[in-house]
Amino acid sequence: MFINTMKTGLLMFGLVFLFVAIGGALGSQKGAIIGLLIAGGMSFYSYWFSDKMVIRAYNGQEVTPQNNPRLYQLIQRLARNAGLPMPKIYIIPERQPNAFATGRNPQNAAVACTAGLLELMDDNELAGVMAHELGHIKHRDILISTVAATFAGAIVNIARFLPYISSGNNRDEDRRTNIGTAILLSFLAPIAASIIQMSISRKREYMADRAGAEYSGNPLYLRNALQKLESYSHHIAMNRQDPATAHMFIINPFSSLGNFNVKNLFSTHPSTDDRIRELEKMAREKHLL
Repeated sequence: MFINTMKTGLLMFGLVFLFVAIGGALGSQKGAIIGLLIAGGMSFYSYWFSDKMVIRAYNGQEVTPQNNPRLYQLIQRLARNAGLPMPKIYIIPERQPNAFATGRNPQNAAVACTAGLLELMDDNELAGVMAHELGHIKHRDILISTVAATFAGAIVNIARFLPYISSGNNRDEDRRTNIGTAILLSFLAPIAASIIQMSISRKREYMADRAGAEYSGNPLYLRNALQKLESYSHHIAMNRQDPATAHMFIINPFSSLGNFNVKNLFSTHPSTDDRIRELEKMAREKHLL
């Protein structure tokens, strides 16, 4: 808990510095102040509201005991096994099977899964996946993941407009310098966004896998689910293409068709084969294989 809190603080500080640097490069002292104000506002917003923003961005539909008793009762049982408060539950209207968790702490957490996941998984496999997401909540991975997604998305969007920003100075030399700086930053900003996502340790996935095996009762439930997820994620694309949120999902949602893609260069996920091997090792230790 303390390490993730410290990492979140350092992440916010680094991003404030980055926004101030971009603002200063484009508009001197006044630009730096504007960058500071924007970063400060984003830090406040990302802490309190970014989870709602992510759910809304994926058109999440809240689950109740009435409209989906299967999923609600399953999460209720898993949360009890994990010793967690009942999180909010959402279904994402996407055909690709996937899931993620978000929120700022266990008391204000949510889990989401796609409609494709519900269709593809049997109850045991679904339990393995959703227990994995509860593992992220238990380990307090969700705040840093959601904050990183918010800032990474903002940096990518700012980078799109940087080449077109001019200082308004009529002197050709100053204008060329400013445009050159903007173009340079337009290359650096997406790289910075990827570094932000890489700041999230890949170990968190192994830890969440282990927790998922514990809360669901059998490592093979998640093992079987990951095998299906790996296969289907390469053949069914996500309708919403937002690489800034890729690290939040249980499996990289932007590896469709197995093509080489810039979105996959900075994946925060360990390989699915490695994760499966670890789960099978746990199963052998429990004499389940």
